[in-house]
Amino acid sequence: MKKIYVYDSTLRDGAQAQGISFTVEDKLKIVKRLDKLGLDYIEAGNPGSNPKDLEFFQRVKNLNLKNAKIIAFGSTRRAGIKVEDDDNIKSLIKAGTSAIAIFGKSWDFHVTEVLKTTLDENLSMIYDTVRYLKDQGKEVVFDAELFFEGYKDNPGYAMETLKAAYSAGADCLCLCETTGGSFPTEIYEVTAKVVKEFPTVIGIHCHNDSGMAVANTIMAVQAGAVQVQGTMNGIGERCGNANLCTVIPNLQLKLGYRCIPEENMKYLSSASRYLSEVANIPHDERAPYVGSSAFAHKAGMHSDAVGKNPKTYEHIDPSLVGNMRTILMSEVAGRSAVLNLVNHVDSSITKDSPVTKKILERLKELEYEGYQYEGAESSFELEIRKILGKYKEYFQLGEFKVIVNEPSLYNINSSAMIKIKVGDQEEITAAEGDGPVNALDKALRKALERFYPQIKEMKLTDFKVRVLDSTSATAAKVRVLIESTDGEEVWTTIGVSTDIIDASWKALVDSIEYKLIKDFEENGTVKDCVEDLFHSAE
Repeated sequence: MKKIYVYDSTLRDGAQAQGISFTVEDKLKIVKRLDKLGLDYIEAGNPGSNPKDLEFFQRVKNLNLKNAKIIAFGSTRRAGIKVEDDDNIKSLIKAGTSAIAIFGKSWDFHVTEVLKTTLDENLSMIYDTVRYLKDQGKEVVFDAELFFEGYKDNPGYAMETLKAAYSAGADCLCLCETTGGSFPTEIYEVTAKVVKEFPTVIGIHCHNDSGMAVANTIMAVQAGAVQVQGTMNGIGERCGNANLCTVIPNLQLKLGYRCIPEENMKYLSSASRYLSEVANIPHDERAPYVGSSAFAHKAGMHSDAVGKNPKTYEHIDPSLVGNMRTILMSEVAGRSAVLNLVNHVDSSITKDSPVTKKILERLKELEYEGYQYEGAESSFELEIRKILGKYKEYFQLGEFKVIVNEPSLYNINSSAMIKIKVGDQEEITAAEGDGPVNALDKALRKALERFYPQIKEMKLTDFKVRVLDSTSATAAKVRVLIESTDGEEVWTTIGVSTDIIDASWKALVDSIEYKLIKDFEENGTVKDCVEDLFHSAE
């Protein structure tokens, strides 16, 4: 298997995305997770751009990384000054990394219109900077910014910028498709010419402005590039960068290249979701390989065929990337579709078992009442457990009260008081929140954390409300969908009622019960004394 060096720029390119702001702690957490995944390089920021990055480079030295090499990022020296006098270069040296990425202009238009200097001076800036850093004992990656754009206008000059970096000793020449407007055939043809011209490591760095970043990256590799640059989940400026969570499995599982250790591929989905959590952005559930919809099948021919043989509608085994198959529940679900979820609870039940028909009938009843389990299978799994006698009530509600205050008078506009019972023990708590559902959620967690500390790992990531019958106005039923995560897995639960608070409560309870059942059965983290707690209640 040919080795492809994976170069992650989430902490630099990704941080330039709209709505993204990493703290130093965030960046350190991400570094550790990417190192665990087995990436080769982590570009961590520009130490000359802000104090936060300077602090990061000082602290990251204390991490015991096993796979990844940290890279500091910066530009060539400024026009008209000596490289050793350039403050940006001094910051790069001060960062103390063994590897440094330097970007220089490869488009003559940018040289004259943006840098306002001559083409010859730009070549000197590239050469001087790379040579200086090599003399300091650094591994140097030269990012040829706007290379493909420059090649279209002036191919001779674009190649001259690579020659300047190569002759100065650059360890890698990375071809940057910076505006994201090129097509795969263009990338292949130009990359192949560069690979033939320069006997060194050639990299590829693509943006996604025309939706081609992943395809362009793959084509560059097939043309001979051996370093791929991108970001986790494809986050980045404008439309983002090449998505490493798609690039890596495409190259390794489909084309036979070696990107990360084979045994680490199963961590890809959890690493992708972890990045979304740290970045505080919604996870793209439709993302290839790592989204919850990537291997989701609805009722009918597809789900029936997948139940017989997954190869019928799945291009890979989802477990290879740490994902899982989902059969979406709906009123048109057949027995084979329901059976997939039933077997998560009890593998002995077959398609023709009497209880399968009973579960299917219950599904249709609930959906007639307004429940919709497509995308909320966690709640339906709890219904299955009740029918099979495998449901355990981890707590009982005594009562709750929600008070909504006038927003103009208080910073916190809602409060909730809740009384619950766990086994023969009672707990009464209160909490404030931004809205009644948030207050209720906080109060419930606060009450339960004494019994189940792992609930602290949970957080609500999405909350949706839909009116089911608009003709009934304020008396209409509402459907509440709540998406929750513990940082590793995401699940969605549902509640239906004419009272939005009651519907929210049902969805909240299902969410927490699903977490407790999951931990108890899969990880064994629910207290061993759970049987004692519930003995009196049973």
